[in-house]
Amino acid sequence: MSISEQPINILLVDDLDENLLALEALLANEDVVCLKARSGEEALELLLVHDVALALLDVQMPGMDGFQLAEYMRGNINVRAIPIIFVTAGSADIQRRFRGYEAGAVDFIQKPIEADILRSKVNVFIELYRQRREIIAQRDELENYASVLRKTNQRKNEFIAVLGHELRNPIMALTAGFTLLERYNDPERQQDIQKRMKVQAQHLTRLVEDLLDVARIDQGKISLKREKLTLQSVLSSAVDISRSKIDAGNHTLSVSTPDEPVWLHGDFTRLSQIISNLLNNAAKYTPTGGQIRLVSTVQDSTIRIAVEDNGIGIPEKVREKIFDLFAQSSGPDERSRDGLGVGLALVRQLVDIHNGQVQVESEGEGQGSRFVVTLPRVVAE
Repeated sequence: MSISEQPINILLVDDLDENLLALEALLANEDVVCLKARSGEEALELLLVHDVALALLDVQMPGMDGFQLAEYMRGNINVRAIPIIFVTAGSADIQRRFRGYEAGAVDFIQKPIEADILRSKVNVFIELYRQRREIIAQRDELENYASVLRKTNQRKNEFIAVLGHELRNPIMALTAGFTLLERYNDPERQQDIQKRMKVQAQHLTRLVEDLLDVARIDQGKISLKREKLTLQSVLSSAVDISRSKIDAGNHTLSVSTPDEPVWLHGDFTRLSQIISNLLNNAAKYTPTGGQIRLVSTVQDSTIRIAVEDNGIGIPEKVREKIFDLFAQSSGPDERSRDGLGVGLALVRQLVDIHNGQVQVESEGEGQGSRFVVTLPRVVAE
């Protein structure tokens, strides 16, 4: 419900029920809710739980009269801004009016009440209240935008720092490699240097490709080469791609797939990328010598692929943002600092455009993690 559609509360205070009913009838409006109180004490209780646009107070009431109620309201920071109109059947001499205005009144209405005058005055305050509420809502919305911009700017600065670090290392390694190639004439030594340079060049290429993939997906420019293929072929390709990462961590990988071919429709390269990114993530955040499992099952029209590890686990506050772009968390060793934090963001985006879903599960720190990808299955004819 928008701000303009929300009902507006008006407080009516009078010790006589017939007067309250008469005021309510005069102000009857689908946008207005009349809160009725027969004493100052009841009025204060209503003010504790309701946001009120205007208060119409009877001056002459037993116990706490209208002037005293107004003074209490002005002494409370939460309700002191509520406009007050006094309704009085007695004389409205200068001294009486002065006391009323001193207590915080904005106007006096004499009984018997002229309906048109009352409605006109009340409508003015209702419109002022509505405008003030809209201004507050706009202020809050602007503050939310400003907060998002501040966080975005902070993430941008953090990303630039990470990007600079990630690009500098392979570039420096390549530069050093060229220098060493010029220095050594030993073919065997040159071959070893070239192998190291190739690894750094591949790392640099992967960083650039990840960034380009994110940009393509965000701009809707990524194109899928959809074809009918088997789940087993996708998983085999993903394992081959991630094997070096898994071996670097001295992890044990177990793979469980259905015996019979399972068919799906999608882009072979992108589907392999989804699973390999999850395997790489598991290898990165699992201490050396860990256990990684790749388990795929079939349920009616869906394929379920789970990548599980016994790594460092994921705290709840991290799980909420695990698929955000550039999101990274500290891992068990230097391997966790590798990359830009786009792998899981790419996973979610690629799964989405394959009409699938991805979820993360973890019992918390030190309890490992499980990423589950669900994709549509193609039933073989």
